[in-house]
Amino acid sequence: MVKSANFASNRQEGATHPLSAFLSVSCSRDGKPRGDRLNDRLAADLRARRPGALEELLATFGREIQAVAHLVLHSQPDAEEGVIDTMVTAWRRGDTLRDPAALRTWLLRIATRHALSRRRRAAAPSTPLLPDDDRVVGDTAPPLERVALLQALAELPPHMRAAVALHYVADLTVDDVALALGRSRNTVKSQLRIGLERLRVLLDDGGR
Repeated sequence: MVKSANFASNRQEGATHPLSAFLSVSCSRDGKPRGDRLNDRLAADLRARRPGALEELLATFGREIQAVAHLVLHSQPDAEEGVIDTMVTAWRRGDTLRDPAALRTWLLRIATRHALSRRRRAAAPSTPLLPDDDRVVGDTAPPLERVALLQALAELPPHMRAAVALHYVADLTVDDVALALGRSRNTVKSQLRIGLERLRVLLDDGGR
């Protein structure tokens, strides 16, 4: 029997949510410097369109963007295209980033909108969200519980899945998720609550 994780929605400040631990994607903090100084420099490089700006952005945030896009799109090739779309948009619209400290949130917002737009265009039948590339999920076979969680996430509607991924995996605030998805704060909170409840039910049913 596959046991469901404890998806409590009222996280303690600074605590890692079970979704992050279960998915083990690159959204977890990897020790790279993401402080104010780095953001200031990257934002300035983007605005000035300096050579090397996109390469450093990709090295710093690329895996995280790809992981979130993968959760929304169910497709590794599409997720990789989503990273490219995000970098192109960031290059073109770098002068619209007012607060360098919000660089990561800004990039994830762009990535999520591209992913949702790409999914709408594809209009393809939903397929199981199984890890299909070791660049995201690592070199070893995923544990049974993680596969079950990924499959359960695939059953959620796209916007609800995006909200769950951004809040519990990328660790964005509810307000930032609302901004990324173009939804009200209350709508996002409802999506998160309903999404977690549906995950519980799906995981419990799958384990029987």
